[in-house]
Amino acid sequence: MILIADGGSTKADWIALDKQKNEIFRVRTLGLNPAVISREELYNRIVNMFQLISVKDSVEEIFFYGAGCGTPKPVEILKDVMQSIFTKASITIAEDMLAAVYAATGKSPAIVCILGTGSNSCYFDGKKLHMKVASLGYTIMDEASGNYFGKQLIRDYYYNRMPENIAKDFRSQFDLDPDTIKYHLYRQPNPNMYLASFAKFMFEYKEEDYVKELIKKGFEEFFIYRILQYKVEKNTPIYFIGSIAFYFRSILESVAAKYNLSITDVIQRPIDNLIDFHKKHIN
Repeated sequence: MILIADGGSTKADWIALDKQKNEIFRVRTLGLNPAVISREELYNRIVNMFQLISVKDSVEEIFFYGAGCGTPKPVEILKDVMQSIFTKASITIAEDMLAAVYAATGKSPAIVCILGTGSNSCYFDGKKLHMKVASLGYTIMDEASGNYFGKQLIRDYYYNRMPENIAKDFRSQFDLDPDTIKYHLYRQPNPNMYLASFAKFMFEYKEEDYVKELIKKGFEEFFIYRILQYKVEKNTPIYFIGSIAFYFRSILESVAAKYNLSITDVIQRPIDNLIDFHKKHIN
């Protein structure tokens, strides 16, 4: 059996294939970002998923693509955790950008971007990933991500910049007590995921001018910092992965047009495309 997983900070999608690469099952666990989640919690999030544990002795290969897997130390932590569970498996761990590339463009050159709990981008030349900017995480980067927009919503609410009709609903859906917010931001693990949980609110008001301007500002920052730095041909394909890009595609396309660029495609969930790539290209 082969397990293929695409994991972010919030969730991870797993698909099990047999040796003929036919799908057996698919499940979703909580996120498995080893850069921000403890070793113990990584272990618990895997073993608490019955479908995975029930086949642990049958798994021969694991291909895991995840957020936080771009540097050696977190990769080593996650690999050790997985090896302790799937003792008979050969385990390959790579960063989520590689899964995004495989899902979006396969083996063709393109700029590929992720807008999830965090955000990132790369230029893929057909063989290698090229990243202009090292990602320093949610506190000072991650433009146009879930945690970025969650942070903006909370700030606008407290600075009285959110329209009252929207603010009223915002209050009804979230615990906005200052002590509660500070507790989650400064005393609890994974504040990036906490901030990102607020971003879903934008989908309910995506036709409101306030939300449109918020999204536009975030997308413009992302283009300036994460796309325009790649000095590539104007006709280079540009792909986006993630729900924020998917649901606000029209704004994304208008921002791209401002810089004489066009969006080739937006993929909400890359796991199916990733599986297709594996079936065709990876033995």
